[in-house]
Amino acid sequence: MWGKRYLLTVVERDAAPSIDRQHNRIVLSVRPGTTTERREELLDAWYREQVKTAMPPLLKKWEALMNVKSSKVFVQRMKTKWGSCNPTSRAIRLNTDLAKKPPECLEYIVVHELAHLIEPSHNARFVSVMNLFMPKWQHYRDELNNLPVRHEDWDY
Repeated sequence: MWGKRYLLTVVERDAAPSIDRQHNRIVLSVRPGTTTERREELLDAWYREQVKTAMPPLLKKWEALMNVKSSKVFVQRMKTKWGSCNPTSRAIRLNTDLAKKPPECLEYIVVHELAHLIEPSHNARFVSVMNLFMPKWQHYRDELNNLPVRHEDWDY
């Protein structure tokens, strides 16, 4: 969570599912017999909420600094990208798994996608926009590129 490792502990109890972050654990409480797929769905939804909660102040800050405005921001599970932007509709999508990465990585992706509202492609103008607003952006990009986007198979 936010770049820190937590031990996932699954507790079975006869109550509504819940997720609680404690000191060094994320505790997933589920009813007995809950399938692995359902457990994954619950965790994905929880990570989505973490991004949805962390994103509004970043969006407000950077839209004002960059003098741009997105129309809508979606947070969803994405297998191959950290985010995307449709410059025509001004809609931005953020990967649910950004909640697992350091917080500055979410901020970098927000700035990156907002930069596409100024310059849709990854050309020299885009790079200059990124350099202007977030001079250390390449460090954050490299940090994200060295991390897996998503673990699809946890078999050992």
